[in-house]
Amino acid sequence: MKSIWLTSLVRAEEEVKKVMAQLKAYGLKPSGHFWEDDLEKLAWIKPRSALADKDVVLWAIMGTEEDFQSPALRYGLSLLAITVQAERGADFPIVVLQLEGQTVLPEALPTPLKGVDVLPVSGAATGPKLVAKAHRTPQGQKDLAYRLDLYGNEHIGQWFEVGPGAGAWSGAMFAVSDAEIVFHGIGPKGRLPEKSVLNYPMKGLKLTLGDKEYTAWAVQNPLDGETSYFVKVQGFPESILFGAYTQEDNSEVFAVSLK
Repeated sequence: MKSIWLTSLVRAEEEVKKVMAQLKAYGLKPSGHFWEDDLEKLAWIKPRSALADKDVVLWAIMGTEEDFQSPALRYGLSLLAITVQAERGADFPIVVLQLEGQTVLPEALPTPLKGVDVLPVSGAATGPKLVAKAHRTPQGQKDLAYRLDLYGNEHIGQWFEVGPGAGAWSGAMFAVSDAEIVFHGIGPKGRLPEKSVLNYPMKGLKLTLGDKEYTAWAVQNPLDGETSYFVKVQGFPESILFGAYTQEDNSEVFAVSLK
């Protein structure tokens, strides 16, 4: 039986029971949790292992329009979405089940959630649409130009991992807006490095993109598909920039909005 993970942003137990009963009626196996809004303790990371389960074929997020306007909720959901997409692929289906308010606009959501389907909880077509998504044929991993993932807990803090999706980088740069980078390292992808030797590390670089100012750190260690740049960030950045480090003015960087 196809399994759906349901994240409820509101403590609406009766509404959750109704949704789960509806999913069961359509032959889907529901499981899930109530969202814990505590960024300091990195509570957003708790469902990561559950969403990594191969039996889970869809992630549904239930909340009101007001919930999806909250910067803290948007940030936590963005970080969890990044980890899910790193594990399950960029095409892993995520659906917003909206309870009330003006319709949430998918294009107005942060980058990791941009373009998701927004369905009314009580809509007549919501059940069949969820079934269709649950039984879709996976498209497979897309060849992205970069890798992006996250690690951490309340003791070690939040760490971003970036690297090239294909090919190699001659170095790496990572920048944050409205937050602070406090440590960085290089190591094998998929786990925080125990030790690291940095080539020509740089700190406190100032960048501007549009009307946002960023503070960047960088290294000149070469990176490939098996090596990553790890950056510890203090605070909750509104957006991040990252990419290969180069001294050329027209270098390519990737921007990800998180709130």
